[in-house]
Amino acid sequence: MANKKSKYIFKEVPDLKTVRELIEYGHEHGGDNKQYIYLETRTKERTKTFNEVWYDTVGLGQYLYKNGLDGKKVAILSENSYYWIACFYSLMSGRYVTIPLDPKLTDDDLIDIMRRSKCDAIYYSDDFAGTVEKMKKADGVVITHYIKISEFDEIIKEGHADIDSGNPCYLENAPKPEDLATIVFTSGTTGRSKGVMLSHKNIMASAIASAKEIQGTHAIGFLPMNHLFAWASALLLINVFHTETIHCWGYICRSLKDIPTDMKKYHPQNMAGVPLLVETIYKTVWRTAEKSGRADKLKKGLKISNFLYKHGIDVRRKLFKEVIAGMGGELEYIVCGGAYLDPKYEKGLTDLGVDILGAYGTTECSPGVTFNTQLHHKFGSCGRPMSCCEVKINNPNEDGVGEIYVRGENVMMGYYEDPEATASVFDGDWFKTGDFGYMDEDGYLFFVGRKKNLIVLSNGKNVSPEELEDQLGRIDYVKEVLVYGENDLLTAEFFLDETLCENAKEQIKADVAEVNKTFPVYKRIHSIKTRDTEFPKTTTLKIKRDYKDEVKA
Repeated sequence: MANKKSKYIFKEVPDLKTVRELIEYGHEHGGDNKQYIYLETRTKERTKTFNEVWYDTVGLGQYLYKNGLDGKKVAILSENSYYWIACFYSLMSGRYVTIPLDPKLTDDDLIDIMRRSKCDAIYYSDDFAGTVEKMKKADGVVITHYIKISEFDEIIKEGHADIDSGNPCYLENAPKPEDLATIVFTSGTTGRSKGVMLSHKNIMASAIASAKEIQGTHAIGFLPMNHLFAWASALLLINVFHTETIHCWGYICRSLKDIPTDMKKYHPQNMAGVPLLVETIYKTVWRTAEKSGRADKLKKGLKISNFLYKHGIDVRRKLFKEVIAGMGGELEYIVCGGAYLDPKYEKGLTDLGVDILGAYGTTECSPGVTFNTQLHHKFGSCGRPMSCCEVKINNPNEDGVGEIYVRGENVMMGYYEDPEATASVFDGDWFKTGDFGYMDEDGYLFFVGRKKNLIVLSNGKNVSPEELEDQLGRIDYVKEVLVYGENDLLTAEFFLDETLCENAKEQIKADVAEVNKTFPVYKRIHSIKTRDTEFPKTTTLKIKRDYKDEVKA
């Protein structure tokens, strides 16, 4: 499906080699135009211009330089905030190695990462003062500088005073493309995290390739900033697209629950999110239509719109103006990644005039590998390979399904101090993602499931739980579902929406039986469980597949 070209695209993308060059480019072209909007308190809104962001960046970076941290590892431990971004920019503009920490990890896990990474310094917010006190007492932690983000303004003044006194500026020692820029400790759904080493070249290869294909202006960012998906959407590309006529800025959302209100207030042109966001927006649209008695009218409008679209006439945004107004009125697209997205929601919102652009990536690939664009889009797919990398399916079966391999400038340097783990994920210069998928005749990638999630039955059959979860998740009142093996049989565990179905816990048995008829015998669900609360999730809102082990521990 090729969609209507956005009025904002396409600006020529500069050939930038380091994150420092990218941030500086944004400063030079953005000037006194706003770059970020955020709430300093629940009611006090603040704006930072590109010039102000650069001033803060330089002050923070110089403070570290003055304190002998040039070339050292520096962590960031904080909730999402403008201050997180400024700390990140200050590190990426110098020769520091950034270690973004997941603020939802336990204290023991955070201390373990600090110990394993041999981190030298840490920026931290007041919320983590207790965690930091434990770090100071922990064996094997070698941190020498604990820097309070609450002293942000004083630190910046001290940094600029040092430059004004004639001392060398940390910016004089610019990072090189091959330099290690960051160590990102993965927060997967199973297993212990590994430290992914990414160079400036890795990060910029992914960022610039993305910028060449999909561009935009004002956005709302809510993804956890320790995650690379947030870097691409909220921290990096915002520096590329600003021009004299196109003002690119971002609003830093405090939490997912604030999204509906923030969308109406800040009118985003684009967003990046995970499937849960897309599903929530889609279901909200239809619930609102049902409550207002306009569901039938909406269905008729979709039939007319889809018919016209097939004949090259796009009236979606005019016909569904009221629906789009509920999302702020200017939303054109949502880039969706991080987990499998049901095509029902992807097509559902796209039909209403907001393009849902599925993507695929991994932390080890900085993170982008494939994505759909507004000009080149196929429902159910993860899009086509980005210009910075090649993708192939290794050892495909009779259905063309095999492990997804990637090679290119976006592929990581390796795992930090773990040569064995690094060697295990490379086949020559091809990175073995551990994901299964297939590519169609047009070069679009389709994700099937995680290799490590495969359920191996005693009859030798391999079952991808994601495939079954996709089908079971299409039952209207199913909020969440997890499929796993138990006693050599397949079990489906559900979190149900009983407001949509009064006897949901009984009805689910009949509905699963109907879905089972579409599966081969070995893929059929034999046991059904229900739960009264949501499944535990990672910070990127993926269900933790090993949650039962965590409960036992």
